[in-house]
Amino acid sequence: MKNNHLKAKIRQGQAALGVISNFADPMAAEICAYAGLDFYIVDCEHGAITVAQTLEIVRACEASGITPLARIRSADAKLILQYVDAGIMGVMMPGTSEATEVEALVKAVKYPPEGERGLGPVRAWEFGVGSMPQAEYVRFANEQTLVLPQIEDLAAVNNLEQLCKVSGVDGFIIGPRDLAMSMGCYDGPAHPEVQQVIDHIFEVVLAHKLIIGTTAGNAEQARNLIAKGAKIVMNYTGAMLGAAAKSFANATK
Repeated sequence: MKNNHLKAKIRQGQAALGVISNFADPMAAEICAYAGLDFYIVDCEHGAITVAQTLEIVRACEASGITPLARIRSADAKLILQYVDAGIMGVMMPGTSEATEVEALVKAVKYPPEGERGLGPVRAWEFGVGSMPQAEYVRFANEQTLVLPQIEDLAAVNNLEQLCKVSGVDGFIIGPRDLAMSMGCYDGPAHPEVQQVIDHIFEVVLAHKLIIGTTAGNAEQARNLIAKGAKIVMNYTGAMLGAAAKSFANATK
């Protein structure tokens, strides 16, 4: 288990920029690191990325100095265990709308007494042969990991006060496209009523002194979100590559 530089930066009051990526090649994480981004979220929900591939991405993140997180497709504690044992330092969980679901996520990510994560001589603990004794590692791992449920539908919005009160949760990530879909806005989140709900989410989460994060399509949107209080702002690797490719392709037109 490494120091979570993303979590440290946020604790210092700074915002962090990164990407969510469904690219299985570890070089994508290295490029993002050398470009100066703070975190790299492995998309194991929409991306066809296995735990074994995630392990290689984590190694690339550690070597290049970017914090590895993962969006995991299921709240299955045994599945989450494989990712955090590999060295993932934070879990973004889709589809969480009930306090019991957030509680289950905390239990899966954190060791006792904060959670119920199983302990083994795994990579995150340097296979049990490193310099950190077991009790120290357990405390350190609980301190370093991030628990970040996603707010993606109106049920989660309606229960947000209860979700924010779950012990061990670090913050919430807004999924604006799915949130808009749940509101019947199938063409995207630009509608005023969707933006009003997003503003409400910001207000509630920040009032509880928790981390709020979401996506930004460009640098201007990122700056505006940071001004509103967002501490985790991300883009998509595919969208960024596609935009750059389109711009280059249009250079002679």
